[in-house]
Amino acid sequence: MPTTGATIQPPATPLGHQECRVLQAVGCGLRDDEIAACLGIPEDAVAGHLARILARLGLRDRAAAIVHAFDCGVVTPGRGPRGQVTSPVPPPAARRVSGPRLQISMLGPLRAWRDGRPLDLGHLRRQAVLTTLALCPGRTVSQQELLDSVWGEEPPNTNVIPVYIYRLRKILHAEGSPDPAIESDRHGYRLLPGAVTVDVARMEELAGAAGAAERAGDLAEAVRICSQALDLFRGEPLAGLPGPLAELERLRLTERRVVLVQRKLDWQMRLGRHAEPIAELSALTAAQPLNEPAAAMLMRALYLSGRQADALTVFDRTRRRLAEELGVDPGPVLRRTHQMILRGDDARLGRAGTAQ
Repeated sequence: MPTTGATIQPPATPLGHQECRVLQAVGCGLRDDEIAACLGIPEDAVAGHLARILARLGLRDRAAAIVHAFDCGVVTPGRGPRGQVTSPVPPPAARRVSGPRLQISMLGPLRAWRDGRPLDLGHLRRQAVLTTLALCPGRTVSQQELLDSVWGEEPPNTNVIPVYIYRLRKILHAEGSPDPAIESDRHGYRLLPGAVTVDVARMEELAGAAGAAERAGDLAEAVRICSQALDLFRGEPLAGLPGPLAELERLRLTERRVVLVQRKLDWQMRLGRHAEPIAELSALTAAQPLNEPAAAMLMRALYLSGRQADALTVFDRTRRRLAEELGVDPGPVLRRTHQMILRGDDARLGRAGTAQ
């Protein structure tokens, strides 16, 4: 979990230690009940901490908090909702890797290539072991952590980890290279530093660069870079892989994609390109009919493109789904957007952000 065995570096904000821990857990995609169980505090205390985090950082909602956690380094790209367990001994200095580099893609079904050639990774449990190593760059993963990540509460009867590592080393090894792709010591296993590139880390690098472009005032560049990050997704992340870690990462990376889509579309709106996001927003709201920020953005895009009736239809549809499935009324963002459309408040509807 994100709060055990980890040294949290607080962002340059007036947050307390506990709030930094909550922000890290939120950034990892955990729910309030999961955060409460992890930190040993009541669930309503988690909600209180999150409310103070949003207020002190000037963030509009939980999705913005997730983005902030990545942008300020509270959550490390590629680590996911797991503690960054420090090895009992300092890892050896990274050395230059000879031979072809490996590429691993997890933003879809797990795939691996060496020197551009696809590799047969074998059965799903073996793939899940490789996934765990790839999600923990730069640190050693113990056999017990591998067992917990891949098998959870139903470990195998025999010690299969060394066998799986042996098979993976043979699959990943570059011919002519003296270095194995997977190192081992008495504490566990890790991918050789510099031996592999992982698309999850690349996606987060691009997301950070897009955020930097936004802060520099270059929204067009932010849209371009964010589109590159989204292009790395090839379907459901880690599709079909077993184990608790793969399931958590599937949920986290799926939510991460939604956040990036909303950021990109919001930037397009701020550039005055109101019609461009409509198709993508329509697909997003169809897939997530209870996503109120996306519905509000779609309403704005439709209205500012001269389609007021369609914008009001989106509000009515979302309101019905919220009532039928959750028994709640629309939230403040959706209600304000609806009222501004009824008033014809073009100026406010055209401003940045979704929380007018």
